[in-house]
Amino acid sequence: MSEATDKKIRLLLVDDHALFREGLARLLSSEPDFDLAPPCSTGEEALKVLESREIDLILLDYDLGTETGSRFLVLAGRLNYQGRVLVVTAGLADTEVAGLLRLGVTGIFLKHNPPSLLAKAIRKVMAGEIWLDQKYLKVLLQESRTGEQEGRGRRLSEREREVLRFLFQGLANKEIATRLQVSESSVKATLQQLFYKTGVRTRSQLVRVALEQYKDYL
Repeated sequence: MSEATDKKIRLLLVDDHALFREGLARLLSSEPDFDLAPPCSTGEEALKVLESREIDLILLDYDLGTETGSRFLVLAGRLNYQGRVLVVTAGLADTEVAGLLRLGVTGIFLKHNPPSLLAKAIRKVMAGEIWLDQKYLKVLLQESRTGEQEGRGRRLSEREREVLRFLFQGLANKEIATRLQVSESSVKATLQQLFYKTGVRTRSQLVRVALEQYKDYL
């Protein structure tokens, strides 16, 4: 087998309900291509895990008792977490879904679905797809239209175009800096400008929005 074939999806489960968390952890641990970190019951525990190990995908309960998934996502962003997030929840209001999409989540999985379907959702999200229940698709459409309207007239500079092209190639900030012969902090500053112009907060969301609004620049 090649190294790519052997690579497992590194997961972090964050849920404050012990019974659900432990049952889901057993299910996920049985999948040969999943590598599950110690499950967490609070956002604080999860942030400590992110500081100590690489995670590809966070399975996040939206209601964590004393805090919300949205707050956790903001704090994870400050730690420069660049992996994917699949929210696992009993249900959400449209406003909550819209907020999560703006924060860059790549899927929302409802807990009433069969547990076996979750493994499929994880693999699809890791393949670059968005996983949303049918009832939430209208929210995604509304968000795309809003983003398109807000993005009109915000032209990109040549440097922003260059950084965006390298981002599409999957290059890290350090690699982009080397290609452009600039400092890594300069690349980060350009990314912040791109985040501002497109109204997003994560690299994965920037790629999605750029495909919708700026594909002529790429």
